[in-house]
Amino acid sequence: MFSISEIDSIVEKSIFSLELKGEPDELYDPIKYLISIGGKRLRPKIAILTYNLFSDKIDRFIIHPAMGLEIFHGFTLIHDDIMDKADLRRNQATVHKKWNDNIAILSGDVMCIKSYQYISDAPALKLKSVLDLFSLTAAQVCEGQQYDMNFENLSFIAMEDYISMIGLKTAVLIAASAKIGAIIADAPQSVSDAIYNYGYQLGLAFQIKDDYFDSFGDSALFGKKIGGDILCGKKTWLLAESLRRGDLNKRKELQDLLNNKTITDKEKIERVLSIYNELGIKEAAEEAMTFYHNKATEALSNSGLNKEQRARLAEFADSVINREK
Repeated sequence: MFSISEIDSIVEKSIFSLELKGEPDELYDPIKYLISIGGKRLRPKIAILTYNLFSDKIDRFIIHPAMGLEIFHGFTLIHDDIMDKADLRRNQATVHKKWNDNIAILSGDVMCIKSYQYISDAPALKLKSVLDLFSLTAAQVCEGQQYDMNFENLSFIAMEDYISMIGLKTAVLIAASAKIGAIIADAPQSVSDAIYNYGYQLGLAFQIKDDYFDSFGDSALFGKKIGGDILCGKKTWLLAESLRRGDLNKRKELQDLLNNKTITDKEKIERVLSIYNELGIKEAAEEAMTFYHNKATEALSNSGLNKEQRARLAEFADSVINREK
């Protein structure tokens, strides 16, 4: 098996060999721009990693579907940034800010189409299974995004509703990426299903960490302004847990703060973070990440994978949960 660093290198080389040129320039330049500004590349990495558990033959039949997963993720980011009115992505101007909303929408649409083109390079015997899973997942991601937008208009959200939302918006694509690698490698159905569950639980931990970074991270490392979710009124794990922990007065104070349009952005962020600290939300988020990280590794315990395969997936999960951005 390849090391995680070797898989990282394979992904990066493959990313920069993508054929993303075309005309008009206004349509294709934003696509090249988004891909070029970096990212964690989590989805293609996990697809190649799970494939590599069963095969060392890394060729276009896994590389291209893995790239398709990253391109699809890029499409969701472009559209999410428009909806969130976000100015920065990976410490660079978002596509809609660098160009405009209309260009960003069309470029995102092309990325969605191109993702299918690359996914369709899966081996013929596995193509239907891969496309069925990918199409189901693509719709689920859109469902999750709509729930996320709906939640912005609610004054309260239960934790179970939040977990369900990020399960759709984030975790299912990570889970599907993991399973697609296993499917292409011809892993048994039961093993592929266990790997999907592993990816899903890891995806939940991954999103909670993203929520955590938005409030408690270093903006220079995270690539976004700290407190962006607070200003947008996003229902994050941190907010859902604060509403669960706080008494009636504390919940009202928090909701009034989020709805307050008379104070500066800086003051709003500082006062919300003060409540988070008062309620122990930072430590609680760290515990939640550990909980879902452990559930990810537990999903592999009776999976049929051997010790070396489980160790490689555990190592990858550790790298995701311990990341600094």
